[in-house]
Amino acid sequence: MRHIFESYYYCDICDPNHIKNPCLNLISPYNETYFMQQALLEAEKAFSLNEVPVGAVVVCNNQIIGKGHNLTETLNDITAHAEMQAITAAATFLGGKYLKGCTLFVTLEPCPMCAGALYWSQIEKVVFATRDEKRGACRQQPSLFHPSTLVTNGILEAPCSEILKRFFLDKR
Repeated sequence: MRHIFESYYYCDICDPNHIKNPCLNLISPYNETYFMQQALLEAEKAFSLNEVPVGAVVVCNNQIIGKGHNLTETLNDITAHAEMQAITAAATFLGGKYLKGCTLFVTLEPCPMCAGALYWSQIEKVVFATRDEKRGACRQQPSLFHPSTLVTNGILEAPCSEILKRFFLDKR
């Protein structure tokens, strides 16, 4: 961080030209629940497009720098997962391929393909809401995530699981 005067500083990780006021960050409404709610909003967008309802956001310094939802049917592209959309948007925002210092919030446990992309991005943390018992990356040993990536789960598990159940119930 480069200080420019007493109450303001530059945020070098997200945008070297963006001035932030640390006084505004003392009591922050932005926590893991808030960001998972934003991922759930992305999942709802996917649901409305008749896509598997998975949503993701990438966060850096309490700012969403990338977001996405499944678009595999819309784009006719098996790689158009929510995580891939969010990773691409975040990398574009940062102007580089590495997401060091960033956190991904995603409504469903990433698949092995997405875990591989997250590995190469060197993301700091992955937070997912609900497990994917059939295709989730956490079932794989050794771990598919980068060794320095912290992986946690369970935030807003019930609503994120519910939208998936509702989607697949409608399909049957």
